Amino acid sequence: MKELIDLSNLPRHIAVIMDGNGRWAKKQGAARVFGHRNAIKSVREVTEGCAELGVKYLTLYTFSTENWSRPKLEIDALMHLLVHTIRGEVPTLMENNVRLTAIGNIETLPKECRSELAEAVRLTENNDGLNLNLALSYSGKWDILEATKKLARDVQNGTLTPDQINEEAFANALATEGIDEVDLMIRTGGDHRISNFMLWQLAYAELYIMNDVLWPDFRKPHLWEAILTYQNRERRFGKISEQLVK
Repeated sequence: MKELIDLSNLPRHIAVIMDGNGRWAKKQGAARVFGHRNAIKSVREVTEGCAELGVKYLTLYTFSTENWSRPKLEIDALMHLLVHTIRGEVPTLMENNVRLTAIGNIETLPKECRSELAEAVRLTENNDGLNLNLALSYSGKWDILEATKKLARDVQNGTLTPDQINEEAFANALATEGIDEVDLMIRTGGDHRISNFMLWQLAYAELYIMNDVLWPDFRKPHLWEAILTYQNRERRFGKISEQLVK
């Protein structure tokens, strides 16, 4: 399947809603955290798969602002797992020339998580292959509100006028400044919604919903299938087919 992919027509930015860890664990008769632990392999697979193909940006919806409302036991286990996963994956990131970045309200994360994340970002900052972007304590609404506040402050201090606020200025005020908008959004687990994820950046993304695959079962062939589906779609961006340059 991989050989069928047109490398000249890759999505520059792939975003993933990694859904189904809890349901996967329940099927095994285990606690939800068991599903989160088994999802690490899937993260490695999608990261390596994107790096091998030459995808420029990969954003993973790792922990949303709404996830803070989950039971404390699960949150504590997730944060502990996050620390050890980041620490353990740095050698693999270096081997694959992957640069790690993160977006979200990072200050709300536990101190140890922030420390491990900052160190991994520092160690990989000179890698120039895939940019792996973790959305942590993130939501699309939070991102838009923060961008609005930033622009309002710029207007207030006189460095920006209201008439200068356009799509480019707004995009540059978002957490994803400098990162292309999403071309392909993959969601496992079968839910047909975007769950408050990158609301601005997903404006013209192609959506690929995997109804029968839970995130811990996601492997490289699933990524290839999603990209092939993307390449077989006509992206019109509001135009009609006849206007598109072939």
